[in-house]
Amino acid sequence: MPEKMNILVTGGAGYIGSHTVLQLLLGGYKAVVVDNLDNSSDVAIKRVQELAADKGSNLSFHKMDLRDKPALESLFASEKFDAVIHFAGLKAVGESVQKPLLYYNNNLIGTITLLEVMAAHGCKKLVFSSSATVYGWPKEVPCTEEFPLCAVNPYGRTKLFIEEICRDIYGSDSGWKIILLRYFNPVGAHPSGYIGEDPRGIPNNLMPFVQQVAVGRRPALTVFGNDYSTKDGTGVRDYIHVEDLADGHIAAVNKLSDPSIGCEVYNLGTGKGTSVLEMVAAFEKASGKVPYKHNAIQHLLTL
Repeated sequence: MPEKMNILVTGGAGYIGSHTVLQLLLGGYKAVVVDNLDNSSDVAIKRVQELAADKGSNLSFHKMDLRDKPALESLFASEKFDAVIHFAGLKAVGESVQKPLLYYNNNLIGTITLLEVMAAHGCKKLVFSSSATVYGWPKEVPCTEEFPLCAVNPYGRTKLFIEEICRDIYGSDSGWKIILLRYFNPVGAHPSGYIGEDPRGIPNNLMPFVQQVAVGRRPALTVFGNDYSTKDGTGVRDYIHVEDLADGHIAAVNKLSDPSIGCEVYNLGTGKGTSVLEMVAAFEKASGKVPYKHNAIQHLLTL
């Protein structure tokens, strides 16, 4: 039998990372996770191993910050990686506006260090978890990969800068094979409910906030804005299920073996917008736990 591909997953204890690691294991890959656990927990790693059953032994975890170059060098010296999926990075838009240097330091320096170590060890296959935030405020939707790039906040700029770094690397060395995945708004969880989005502190995304209201951890959900030019006046976004995102990353890993691949870009989304109230209604239909009041000034969703 052919030897299992060994994939390094940075940020693999996080929301999207943990689902991707599970899908890798179930697909017959070996996975090595590095994560500094700033906004995640090693509990997710243990649960992924349990969900993977007998394939859970193909997962190993290292608590590590990508900016720790000696530690990363040591890992690459001890293991041969067939490819890297790079999720690691801070990702809260609001926080990035308040603490831009934190985001530039963590996201950019961590990525540059990773790329340097990969190059030094001859590992030149990368799937980078980028974001649709690189499009800024597009003039029309759905976005296509050819749209102009115009990030409007520090978080988005870190994603865009990393994309540019990857393009420059490939331009200087065609031995690299890089796929940049610009995804939209991940939602959902593994059907078991054993892993999912469970952020520390106040959630930055809609669905974990709704879930916390539903189970009584928060008293109410305030929906900001009721006068958008949408069917119900609330904001509309393209939501994609986290397991579909995970599958997309694994498909990208497989695509790296295609000789025609250079530095490629793919959007990951549904191409269909869903409003805030539509998402809440869908959750209510599934759980029966989020009745809400409608206020002309603001929407207050309460139990």
